[in-house]
Amino acid sequence: MNARLVIDLPTLPEEGKTFSGELPAEVFDLSDPDAKPAGPLTYELLVQRFESELLLSGTLAAPFELTCVRTLHPFVKTIRVDPVNIAIEIDQDGPLDVTDALREELLIEIPAYPHCDEADEPMHCEIDPRYLAVDKPAGDELDTRPRAEGDDRWSALDALDNLDPER
Repeated sequence: MNARLVIDLPTLPEEGKTFSGELPAEVFDLSDPDAKPAGPLTYELLVQRFESELLLSGTLAAPFELTCVRTLHPFVKTIRVDPVNIAIEIDQDGPLDVTDALREELLIEIPAYPHCDEADEPMHCEIDPRYLAVDKPAGDELDTRPRAEGDDRWSALDALDNLDPER
């Protein structure tokens, strides 16, 4: 598995050339805990040169471990871009690294609000009604929403309950 996809422009045939393979998951370089690459980036691309522009056409795919916004459960979803058309400006002759362009095309397709019912292996995706403020049963044993251990970000807002409303 190559670490980068480099196109050698001087040897690229005039009619173009097909490139296919995989790039390691490390090319994504993500620090977001809610979206982690779960496998390699696979590509199948026809690469053609048009004067000062390089056109990449084909398909891209990579699996990502995402966190469901409803259930907070992790799940794996393969992000696919088919068809993909990427135009890259050529500023010099010689080898041209197109890895970052492929990476960006896939990252832009990661859903902003992922749901586990859209996973590769769909799961039941529903908010536990005990955590909803609306229509909460009177006899429910949960007084407040669940919090992570040591999470005191809301303590300042909780203190507002004690303010005099007349001020």
